[in-house]
Amino acid sequence: MFLFANVFGIFVFIAIAALFSRDKKNIQWRSVGIVLIIEIALAWFFTQFKAGQIAVQSASDAFNWLVSVASEGIAFALPEWLTSNNGGPNFVTSALLPILLVVPLFDILTYIGILPWFIKWVGKGLAFITGQPKFEAFFSIEMMFLGNTEVLAVSKSQLDSMSAKRNLTLAMMSMSCVTSAIIGSYTQMVPGKYVLTAIPLNILGAIIITSILNPNKVASKDDVIVTIHEKGTKKEPFFSFLGNSILGAGKLILIITATVIAFVSLAALINQLFSLTGLHWLTLENIFGVIMFPFAWLLGFNVDDAFKLAQFMGTKLVTNEFVVMGQVSKSIMASKGLFANEHARIVLTVFLTSFANFGTLGMIIGAFKGLVDKEKNDYISSHVPYMLLSGILVSLLSAATAGLFVW
Repeated sequence: MFLFANVFGIFVFIAIAALFSRDKKNIQWRSVGIVLIIEIALAWFFTQFKAGQIAVQSASDAFNWLVSVASEGIAFALPEWLTSNNGGPNFVTSALLPILLVVPLFDILTYIGILPWFIKWVGKGLAFITGQPKFEAFFSIEMMFLGNTEVLAVSKSQLDSMSAKRNLTLAMMSMSCVTSAIIGSYTQMVPGKYVLTAIPLNILGAIIITSILNPNKVASKDDVIVTIHEKGTKKEPFFSFLGNSILGAGKLILIITATVIAFVSLAALINQLFSLTGLHWLTLENIFGVIMFPFAWLLGFNVDDAFKLAQFMGTKLVTNEFVVMGQVSKSIMASKGLFANEHARIVLTVFLTSFANFGTLGMIIGAFKGLVDKEKNDYISSHVPYMLLSGILVSLLSAATAGLFVW
């Protein structure tokens, strides 16, 4: 029965995306079906075969190495920031300050032509398989390890050249990624093998859900990758270019930090206002827990377990994944209580392994505000519910496909 519910849940999540689609007539169902088959096959491969886990771990280690290099610069300028959070880095140092290395590095690779070449061929291959435009296909892979704000930051020229509707697709996809800088932190709190399984599943899920919610028909003349300079024009001097890249990265960090603080504080304010009613159970977390209950049940659980998981899911959406991982870490790592069931361990871990929450909305809107013109930013901001819906559905779809093979 529970396996049937799990399988049925996959189709329910896709049906919800279709129900809220902004352009139902132009949904490319053949492409959706192909990517869904690939996602299910990868879930099987990553959960049943060691080779798949090793491959993802190796790639993750490479990007973690890059972030560790960035930490050397942070340690020189702000050493106390790396130890002030109970002996570990805080949100700014782990997720944002590495932007000061990642953005200039990728800009340099673009400047010398390596990244455009890589994008051209990887984008063509992924676009052929998934039916996505070239840049959206590459973006989905690039954000697998670099995270949403970093990828957006190194894609400014592309964002400027794309329509507001395509920019919205990228914003929606950005709700479903993580940053390589914190993958190591995740694996200390929840099973690392499930964290690494979640990352590629989220990417394929993001392609599926966004292509249903926000279908885009891109003309061949617009399906191009924008380079840093046009042919026949003189390049900006390298160090002038590099200086502008670093200053742009710093500006982006300030915008994102301010926006995240505001969004998280607003959520806390709403909870405080709820508390004035005297109903202590009335919180955003519990409200979303009730909302998430039927979806948790569709992941293959009995009523009691589904409601417990739904509360964790609701808490994650209102706060972030770290809050929930901290709450369940001891039980899930020791396989106790609800998490004596391996199905529960993989489902919750995969669901938690993404940035889909209210705080991320602030990060993404803040990033676009510093990267695109007012018209495009206003268009994205007016579709915030679609961004949140996309993030939730991708997390549910990934959890459902991973849970199919672990009971």
